[in-house]
Amino acid sequence: MSKSNSSTLRNLENQSDEVTFILLGFSEYPELQVPLFLLFLAIYTVTVLGNLGMVMIIRINPKLHTPMYYFLSHLSFLDFCYSTVVTPKLLENLVVGDRTISFTGCIMQFSLGCISVVTETFMLAVMAYDRFVAVCNPLLYTAVMSQKLCSLLVGTSYSWGIACSLTLTYFLVHLTFRGNNIIHNFVCEPAAIVSESCSDPYIIQKILLVSATFNEISSLVIILTSYIFIFITVMRMPSTGGRHKAFSTCASHLTAITIFHGTILFLYCVPNSKSSWLMIKVASVFYTVVIPMLNPLIYSLRNKEVKETVRKLINTKLMSFNVK
Repeated sequence: MSKSNSSTLRNLENQSDEVTFILLGFSEYPELQVPLFLLFLAIYTVTVLGNLGMVMIIRINPKLHTPMYYFLSHLSFLDFCYSTVVTPKLLENLVVGDRTISFTGCIMQFSLGCISVVTETFMLAVMAYDRFVAVCNPLLYTAVMSQKLCSLLVGTSYSWGIACSLTLTYFLVHLTFRGNNIIHNFVCEPAAIVSESCSDPYIIQKILLVSATFNEISSLVIILTSYIFIFITVMRMPSTGGRHKAFSTCASHLTAITIFHGTILFLYCVPNSKSSWLMIKVASVFYTVVIPMLNPLIYSLRNKEVKETVRKLINTKLMSFNVK
C-alpha cells in the first residue's frame, strides 16, 4: 500500500471514533416529520421499482438491445444507486431522534454519491452524442455506435466519476474536525463538510470549484454541441413527419437533461447563507430524491417499446395468475 493511501486510512480511522456530523435536515418542522417520511418512502419505492424495472425490461426485450437503451440502463442503475446512498438515511432521520452520522459514514455517503452524480452527468452527455449520431448520420449509426465504442464511453464515464470521487475524498479526509459538526441539510454535501473543518479550506474549496465547474461545463458543451447539430439537421428535413419523428426520439433525453442540469445550475446560484438554507434543502430534495424517480417515468411514458414490454409482462403475469 502506498504512503498516501495508508496515511488516508490512518487519518480516517483517527477521526472516525471522535468526530460526528449532525444532519439537521427538516428538524425545524417537527409536525412534518411523519408526512415527509411517508412522502419520501413512496418516492423511494417508486424510484427503486422504476429504475430496476427499467434495467430488467431493457435486458429481457431483444428489441431494446441498442446503444440508446444500453446507456439508458446505466442511467437507471446510477439513479438507483444515488437514491439508495441518500434516501435511507433521510428516512431514518425523519423518524429517529438521533440525527448523527459518523465521520466514516458521512465521507462514504459523499464518496458514493459523488461517483453516481459525476458518472450520470457524463452519461447524459454520452446519450446526447448517441442521439447526434442517430439523427445526423443514421446510415452510419450501427457502424459508429459499435459495442466496443459504447462500452468505452460507459467505462470512461464511470472511471472519471470514480477518479473525481477519490480525489475529493482524499482531500476531505485530510481535513481536521472536532466533536459534533452541524450540517444544515439531510445529506453530506462537500461544501457543508468543508465549512465545519478546523483546517484551512482554501485548497479543497478550489478543487471542489474547479472539479464541479469542469464537469458541468464540459458535459454541457457536449450536450449543446450535439443538439445544435441535431436541430440544424432536423430543420433541413423536407417532411414535417420526418422532423416530428426526429424530435420525438430526443424528447425524453432533452426533458431529463433539462431537469438534471437545471437543478444543478439552480443550486450553484443559491447563496449558501442562513436565509437560503430552506431553498437549498428543497432543491437538494429535488436533485437527490425526485430526479432519480422521474427519469424512468420520463423514458417509459414517452417510449412505445418500453410501454409494450411492460404491457406484455403484465399480461403474462395475469395469465399465469388466472391459470393458477
